[in-house]
Amino acid sequence: MTGRALRVVAVNAGLGQPSSTRMLVDRTVDAVVAELGRRRVDVELSVVDLREHAVDIARSMNAGFATGSAAPAVADVEAADMLIVATPVFNGSYSGLFKSFVDLLDRAAMDGTPVIIAATGGSPRHSMVLDHALRPLFAFLRAVVVPTGVYAAQEDWAQGDGAHGDGARAVEGGLLDRIDRAAAELVALVPMTSPAGPVAATSPNVRAVPDDQRTASESAGIATFARLLSRQSAEVGAPH
Repeated sequence: MTGRALRVVAVNAGLGQPSSTRMLVDRTVDAVVAELGRRRVDVELSVVDLREHAVDIARSMNAGFATGSAAPAVADVEAADMLIVATPVFNGSYSGLFKSFVDLLDRAAMDGTPVIIAATGGSPRHSMVLDHALRPLFAFLRAVVVPTGVYAAQEDWAQGDGAHGDGARAVEGGLLDRIDRAAAELVALVPMTSPAGPVAATSPNVRAVPDDQRTASESAGIATFARLLSRQSAEVGAPH
């Protein structure tokens, strides 16, 4: 692919150091970059660690707009061609810091952005946070959330095999398998080219194309998304 690189932005809402949420972000970013690499697509990567902007996020909420270090972090996310977001589970939902940051985003800037949603928690019982909290949140922002959400409980990191050594793929359907699936779904939703050719270097983001080209790209993305949903539904209904 010629022209500018695709902007991949990951948002890490983990507060710990080290952080299992940041570890999940890193694994997911690696999978997405590898998938894009197989398609010979150049990548511009940015990881936003919310813990580093916590004070300015709070000040921004009080001001009513992004200020301080929160401003460039918000700008990075709004300019993303594809987005990865991950939060720890607090009281059955996403963290307050994560929600405060999302509240600073311009809803129009998120329109049509492909997103992987991810979360970490101590128990598999909290995995429904993906569909009950994160998915509706990004649907409200009119982002396109991939079918496979990625949840990592403590036990997911304990599962390992010789091939990876860092856990999660002891059985088919383990954490790394879910990450790989989500990465493939994310990349499939991003048009690598427009009808007139590769995305131009002057384009601020993949969605900023003329109306006739946007219509064709959106139609292709919707068709791909429908195929992914159908495939996932068929696999869920298949015998295990």
